Amino acid sequence: MGLAPTTSTTMTLALGDALAVALMEQRQFSRESYRDFHPGGALGARLSKVRDLMHEGDALPLVAPHTPMSDVLLTISQKGFGVAGVVEDGQLSGIITDGDLRRHMDGLLERSARDVMTPAPRAIAPGAMAEEAVAQMNAGKITCLFAVEDGAPVGLIHIHDCLRAGVA
Repeated sequence: MGLAPTTSTTMTLALGDALAVALMEQRQFSRESYRDFHPGGALGARLSKVRDLMHEGDALPLVAPHTPMSDVLLTISQKGFGVAGVVEDGQLSGIITDGDLRRHMDGLLERSARDVMTPAPRAIAPGAMAEEAVAQMNAGKITCLFAVEDGAPVGLIHIHDCLRAGVA
């Protein structure tokens, strides 16, 4: 048509993008840098790490293998995640979910956590990307993952935390 200088505006945009990329490389601007400078945006949320969203310390629903199931049920209810992690010698050795409770309904209150738990639960590192946690939860059709360091539980991330943060 020749009515507007579309070629020059397109070239200017391309040149600006090329300069921005060159400057990012020269300053070693990483995904983490982007997340730090734009935490509220959609891309910043997608770059969140598990440690940014996980629950820690006293919020964790943890029990010992010998814990009676009546106490496990209280822990699950009080902590509000719908699960309990079973910790033996500082290591996450199992998990108790609502599915485990349904499978062991007969005589449930006469059992201990070790009798009901699913051994070797899925877990994730605190430094992993939150998107990876969402992918694992979706693949396993589960709602939360324990974050572990050297086998020890240090946090718990729930799918709702990811949804609130805009990760999922």
